[in-house]
Amino acid sequence: MGKHTGNHGGAHIVWDWNGTLFHDNDAIIGATNASFGELGLRPLTMEQYRELYCVPVPKFYERLLGRLPTDAEWEVMDGTFHRHYTAYRDRCGLTDGAAELLTGWRSAGHSQSLLSMYGHDELVPLVRTFGIEPHFLRVDGRTGPSGGSKAEHMVRHLDSLTGVDPTRTVVIGDAADDAIAALHVGARAVLYTGGSHSRASLEAVGVPVVDTLADAVAEAERLVA
Repeated sequence: MGKHTGNHGGAHIVWDWNGTLFHDNDAIIGATNASFGELGLRPLTMEQYRELYCVPVPKFYERLLGRLPTDAEWEVMDGTFHRHYTAYRDRCGLTDGAAELLTGWRSAGHSQSLLSMYGHDELVPLVRTFGIEPHFLRVDGRTGPSGGSKAEHMVRHLDSLTGVDPTRTVVIGDAADDAIAALHVGARAVLYTGGSHSRASLEAVGVPVVDTLADAVAEAERLVA
């Protein structure tokens, strides 16, 4: 893909998808419990999931199994998760107010992009179904194996955006990994409590934590004012 041009020196948001713009908590917990069933693990509630979830994902399973899953176990659980997630996903929609916030940020003359660890070939058509793709300079999903860190993906994502200054960029996501990826490239981060992590785990990262996407955008504007 070629480079996409932002507003030189202007404010830029890199949005996360799952658990942030896309409110897929029900799909996540349903697919997780389906994958747990393959190994005879008890199902989790959403609250338990938020307390235990971490990345890379095999470490999450280690917290539940008491050991890292074997390669064979990971392959089964990962495949089962994605199969069930796809089935549950169609019942989910954008987070309340997300479309309006994307429109408002763009109308204010700022730029934005989308970076997700969800598979690229599935992410792009899903984003298009909601009619929000034109708001983004670029939409990037994961192109390699699942279970890795977001930091290196963030490097490549920002490198592809001409005119986007990392010091004027804010990453908005629902996971500690989003903040770690932001800090890795010299950007700021705001974490949203509506997704996969508990507030306590998000606050431990040391970046602003908010309960709504509207508050996240307001905080992003303040950070790069």
